[in-house]
Amino acid sequence: MNLRKNVILLVLMLPFLGHLSAQEKRIEFEQYTLPNGLDVILHQDNTTPIVAVTITYHVGSKDERADRTGFAHFMEHLMFEGSEHIERGEFFKLAQDAGGQINAYTSFDKTFYYLLLPSNQLELGLWMESERLMHLVIDSVGVETQRSVVKEERSQMYDNQPYGSIMEETFARAYTKHPYNWMPIGSAQYIDQATLEEFQDFHSIYYVPQNAVLSIAGDIDIDETKKLIEKYFGDIPKGTKEIVRPNVVEPPLEGEIRDTILDNIQLPAVIMAYRIPEQGSDDAYALDMLTKILSTGQSSRMHKAIVDDKQIALAVSSFAFPLEDPGLYLVFGIANMGVDIADVEKAINKEIEKIQRDGLSEREFQKARNMAESEFINGLSSLATIADKLADYHIFFGDANYINSEIDRYMQVTRDDIIRVANKYLVENNRVVLYYLPK
Repeated sequence: MNLRKNVILLVLMLPFLGHLSAQEKRIEFEQYTLPNGLDVILHQDNTTPIVAVTITYHVGSKDERADRTGFAHFMEHLMFEGSEHIERGEFFKLAQDAGGQINAYTSFDKTFYYLLLPSNQLELGLWMESERLMHLVIDSVGVETQRSVVKEERSQMYDNQPYGSIMEETFARAYTKHPYNWMPIGSAQYIDQATLEEFQDFHSIYYVPQNAVLSIAGDIDIDETKKLIEKYFGDIPKGTKEIVRPNVVEPPLEGEIRDTILDNIQLPAVIMAYRIPEQGSDDAYALDMLTKILSTGQSSRMHKAIVDDKQIALAVSSFAFPLEDPGLYLVFGIANMGVDIADVEKAINKEIEKIQRDGLSEREFQKARNMAESEFINGLSSLATIADKLADYHIFFGDANYINSEIDRYMQVTRDDIIRVANKYLVENNRVVLYYLPK
């Protein structure tokens, strides 16, 4: 009998114990800045013989001119071309021959480069990244090669992909003044028009030590790593040009924007984009929690009502897209065959209105909290992600230790907060609505 009571007690305490263990899993790190302005963050984890060498540059598509879009993404490609001491095309080969992986991505607000290597190849990774920072070769051969590569990437991912232009068309209407008006892929027209000197100038402004964070996570010795960092990065000169940031404040929409896009698709789709605050704001966390109730998983409100019960949509989803400056909350649905897309929009609006009017149950709220915590903890399961997050928190929040405390921001969101943000932001005069229809 006592054993049965103990088992019941243990089962009842499991959610609490899981929360407690998640909160106790701290990411320890050391942070400092070199005299040239390069910020360094080191996280030691000796459980596996792997190290992630990453460098984040605080430059993305929002730092571009409107008549030269795509520069940050283009520079991501150029920085794999070669350096004074690494032959053209050898970056990937060096990493692969060492048993590692190398890649990068560009967003609206940053560019992230990473090397995953056996920990005994740490020095190789540091040397390669220092070469890109100090000795990158930007010449006509590399520029002309990457013009073709980037245009082909755009063609495959955006121009010739069904629904591929959704984000581009949405952001182009949601922003009229702010440089979020264009996507990181940029325009093929402007990439063609740009000169070699313009790419060189862009690099000299943004790809400098004081605009970068070197974040290393994995099987390292802190003191030895510091010596290697000094060896490869210590004598890189500080950039001399002003780092320009956009200071545009996007005016309110002040009325719904509607448009229709004809695309090479079989099934119609509806996309709704609502303006929301920047990342790190209290409301951004409440909006992310709202997503978990509306559309995350097959038990979510929109999936059950629109996909399962009414069967008028093939898929429905929503997600918060907070950025360094105010971002968007996106909702979309793809209609089933023969269904009017207007009916899908009405059904989505109905589910949003239910939360605005009737709120949510305690069970739904607790489920959303559990999902937020699980996603946050699981999101820190890889060394590259930890390094990426540490740099992000430093750049955008001014505090790398947010990696240990941001989950508290989610846990502080109340049911009333979720209802409040639904009523504040998910309203008709604060949105763009696009109908994607077959040509």
